[in-house]
Amino acid sequence: MKTYPDNSPSSGEQITPRRVFLFSGHMIDAPDRSEPRFPASQEAIAARAINDTLDTLGAGPEDLAFCSGACGGDILFAEACLQRRVRLEIWLPFVISVFLEKSVSFAGQGWITRFHAIQDNPLATVSIIPDQTEFATETANPYARTNLWLLQSALARGEEKLHFICLWNRQGGDGPGGTEQMHDEVKKLTGQVHLLDTNILFTQGGTP
Repeated sequence: MKTYPDNSPSSGEQITPRRVFLFSGHMIDAPDRSEPRFPASQEAIAARAINDTLDTLGAGPEDLAFCSGACGGDILFAEACLQRRVRLEIWLPFVISVFLEKSVSFAGQGWITRFHAIQDNPLATVSIIPDQTEFATETANPYARTNLWLLQSALARGEEKLHFICLWNRQGGDGPGGTEQMHDEVKKLTGQVHLLDTNILFTQGGTP
């Protein structure tokens, strides 16, 4: 696991991928969430939509993917990429123990086990965003900073190669650094957005 890389998102070992996949999406709902957004009962539907999208895009070993590691969308995307032998870079805003506490463990031990399985996969690299980055002056929020780092890391591989897969209900998030932010940033720069609208998925079980 990398911990504190150079401050350039494109630093380190360079890979020339055929396509670049970037993901952002909702976490599984916490047990005390007042308004459902991604109920645990909808996991299989979300996983199928992510898998179908990667299959439609022809994801495979010549590609590279970027995401974070939260329970729900991130882990489902990571698992789907690794099943297709897509190389995967996971960026976290905190050291793993803190990240698990904030973004994984509330959903149960099963998600923690799945996170570690991804972490241990030789095709995956888990990295921690440094506290001091070129984005620190833009936002003090660690999740927003991670979004920007992920986006710039993906774009550094070639804007024309980027496909953004977004599991989203088209509404504002619970705070800065959510899926809405990533969606809006990608839309400014590219048109290659693949929106998995949970309003449709979770009510009809279909593909948007």
